[in-house]
Amino acid sequence: MAAFFGIFLLLLATGVPIALALGIGGVAFLWLSGNEMMILQLPQRMMAGVNQFVLLTIPLFLLAGTLMNVAGITDRIVGFARATVGHRRGGMSSVTVLSAGFFAGISGSANAEAAALGSILIPTMRKQGIPAAYAAALVGVCSIVGPIIPPSITMIIYGVLSGTSIGQLFLAGVIPGVLLIASFLVYATWRARRDGFPLSERVPWAERRGDVVRALPALFLPVIIIVGIKAGVFTPTEAAAVAVTYALIVGLAYRDLTVERIWHSLVITAIVSSAILFITSVASIVAFVFTLEQVPTRITELVLSITENKLAILLLLNLFLLLLGMFLEPISILILAMPVLLKIGALLGMDPVHFGTMVVLNVVIGMATPPVGIQLFIVAAASGEPLIRIVREALPLIGICIVVLALVALIPPLTLFLPNAFVPVN
Repeated sequence: MAAFFGIFLLLLATGVPIALALGIGGVAFLWLSGNEMMILQLPQRMMAGVNQFVLLTIPLFLLAGTLMNVAGITDRIVGFARATVGHRRGGMSSVTVLSAGFFAGISGSANAEAAALGSILIPTMRKQGIPAAYAAALVGVCSIVGPIIPPSITMIIYGVLSGTSIGQLFLAGVIPGVLLIASFLVYATWRARRDGFPLSERVPWAERRGDVVRALPALFLPVIIIVGIKAGVFTPTEAAAVAVTYALIVGLAYRDLTVERIWHSLVITAIVSSAILFITSVASIVAFVFTLEQVPTRITELVLSITENKLAILLLLNLFLLLLGMFLEPISILILAMPVLLKIGALLGMDPVHFGTMVVLNVVIGMATPPVGIQLFIVAAASGEPLIRIVREALPLIGICIVVLALVALIPPLTLFLPNAFVPVN
């Protein structure tokens, strides 16, 4: 296995995209280990890896989120949040946190959320007298809620790779996502009072009602998805198609969607989806190599040789995932680590939905964690602030994420309450 990881890391260091690095590393390993005939099976394995009906949810949910964004839903969500908490001290920082929570129920992607909210909220917070570095850090870290609150692309990938119910994972992400938003809101309020951020004017009642009415259609999207899946009205894949139809209806009703914007959304969706599905297909190569070399079994034996205490094993697993998250993006981590994760999850005896939610929360925290937190780079570009200043401001927020992660890992009802409250529908 040293050859696989050596080639993989070398290709990454030279700038090769991670999907190609994984694929080339797997092929090279099979060749060097004398299993070159197995290379002929890899194209078939890659096709089988993406030949799953449930994977249609990825481009469909991406398209729904993109349509909502180009239809001006982002502005309406920000307006709704401003009408709700904008009058508080440093009100736009609270608006940012609340907007991140609402937008998460539409995009399912942390990158899309950071880009959409950053372009609007960072300049607005700066005008209100909030330091730009703090504003950028707040947007960047709060955006990790995108892959936690349903619909979540990362949850879908985890469900496909592990065989866990996607509907159950969607429900399991609600309470952790709300807990993150509530914690960020408390921190933003404390920070505004400590630093004496200026007070904002209260939005008049008439304007406030208008903001609420304009935002309601967007806020109903995650409700429709979750209730529809759990009530058995439609499957996760059908829910994604319903989300696209709903986004089209809302956009056309508001007269914000044009033919050009719909075409632009389709192009963006095709590009992003193809990248996600390609790396998902490469997962079959990695899984094949790991199975061939019995990597999950060996790592499990190594962990047990260190400690048999389940709490200690859980701690080691979370530290390992947090470390990976500092350098790799979530889907890549899931592809690399899934065979090992399934083995350790069984060893710990954790509920698959609880375990999956913990893993997804863990890997998305890495998106805002230096040195390679992509969220921080996105907001640095949007704000024009030096990355080092943004990192300093982001560290307390990342600390909040880790505290919530610990609660999720140690208190199963935080993730299992909602899934257990409904009859599972597959």
